[in-house]
Amino acid sequence: MTSNQMGYYFLQVPGPTVVPEQVMAAMGMPLLDHRGPKFAQLAAQAAQNLKPIFKTKQPVIIIPASGTGAWHAAINNCLSKGDKVLIPEVGMFSTLWCKIARDLGLEVIEIPGDWRSGIDTDKVEEALNADTNGEIKAVFATHNETSTGVTSDIPGVRAAIDNAKHGALLFVDTISSLAAMNYDHDGWGVDLTICGSQKGFMLPPGLAFLAIGEKALEAAKSSNLIAGYFNWDPLIDATDTGLYPYTPPVSLFYGLKKSTEMLLEEGLDNVIARHAKLAKACRASVTHWGLETQCQVESQHSNAVTTIRVPDGVNADELRAAILKDFNLSLGAGLGKLQGKVFRIGHLGYQNPLTLMGAIAGVEMGMYSFGVSFNKGGTGAAMDILSK
Repeated sequence: MTSNQMGYYFLQVPGPTVVPEQVMAAMGMPLLDHRGPKFAQLAAQAAQNLKPIFKTKQPVIIIPASGTGAWHAAINNCLSKGDKVLIPEVGMFSTLWCKIARDLGLEVIEIPGDWRSGIDTDKVEEALNADTNGEIKAVFATHNETSTGVTSDIPGVRAAIDNAKHGALLFVDTISSLAAMNYDHDGWGVDLTICGSQKGFMLPPGLAFLAIGEKALEAAKSSNLIAGYFNWDPLIDATDTGLYPYTPPVSLFYGLKKSTEMLLEEGLDNVIARHAKLAKACRASVTHWGLETQCQVESQHSNAVTTIRVPDGVNADELRAAILKDFNLSLGAGLGKLQGKVFRIGHLGYQNPLTLMGAIAGVEMGMYSFGVSFNKGGTGAAMDILSK
C-alpha cells in the first residue's frame, strides 16, 4: 500500500454511495425471526418511513432486488406482452429501460435523444397525439439520468400526457434522484415510481422500492405477464403487516429504518438544499477548470451527479484509473457511447462540503499529474460557494 492510499477512501461514484456509520451500526444488529412480531414491526415502520420521501399516500413496496429488479416489477405487474410503451432516450439508463421492455415482450417506441439534454416533452405529446387508437400503454421516464448528469421535467411529461388526453400510465425511474432531489409522486401525477437503496438512501445495494398509484393498481388486474418473484400483491400486504412471502434481508431493513429516520430528521427540504449546494459547487469547479459538463441545459443540471467531458486526446478511463491509484479516489465511468469520454463525480447521499472538497482536490491533483490541460484553482471556486 502506498502512502497516498492510507487514510480515507473517497467513494465519489454516483452509486453505490457512502453508507453512514449509524446505518452500518444498525445493520449490525442481531438477526431476527423474519416471521416474528419484531421483524414485522421493523418492516412495516420502514415502509411507512418511505411514504413522505416519495411524497405519496399510496403503497410503497420493498423488494429485495436491485434497481433493475424495480424495473422488472413495474413492467411485470402492470403490462402485457405486446403492449406498446413510449421511452424518451436521455442516456444509458433510459436505453436499458428499452432493452428490459423488449426482453419482456413489449413493443418499444423510442424518442431519440442527444444524451446532453432531458426529455423533450413536446415530442412526448406529439407521439401521444399520433397514437389515435390509444395503443401506447405507458410512458417510461428517467427523472435523473445517472450517466449524463441531466435531470428531466417530470411534471412536464405528465402535462404532455394530459394535453394529449391520453390514457398512458407514467412510470418514473428515480434511482439516482430520490432522497437527493425534489420529487413528488402524488403531486406530479405519477402512476408508478421506482427507486433503489444504494444512492440517496445511503444503503448498500439490495432493496428496490415502488410507489404504486391507483391507475397502476388497476392496470395490474389485466396484466398477463408472469410476475413471479416480483408479484407485488403480497408485498403490498407486507407494507402493513411486515410479513414477506420469502426470506427478506433483515439487516438491510434495519439499515433502511435508520437511513430513512436520518433523512426525515434532517428534513427533506434541507436534504434537497444540501445536494443543490454541493452540485453548484462542483459545477463551479468544472467551469473554472475550463472543462465542459455533459449536460448542456442550465436548468437541467443534476444535483446528484456531475458528468464531465475530458479534453480531446485524453482517455477518461485512464485518468480515473490514475486518480484511484494515486489518490484513493473512485470516480464514475463513462457509460455506453460516453465510455472514455467523460468521468462522473457523485455528490449524493452521505455527503457534506468537506467530502466534496476532498473529491474536487483529488480530481484536480489527478488531472495535473496526468498531464490534462486545465485551469488550476477549481477548489477555490467551490469554496466560494460552500463557505457561504
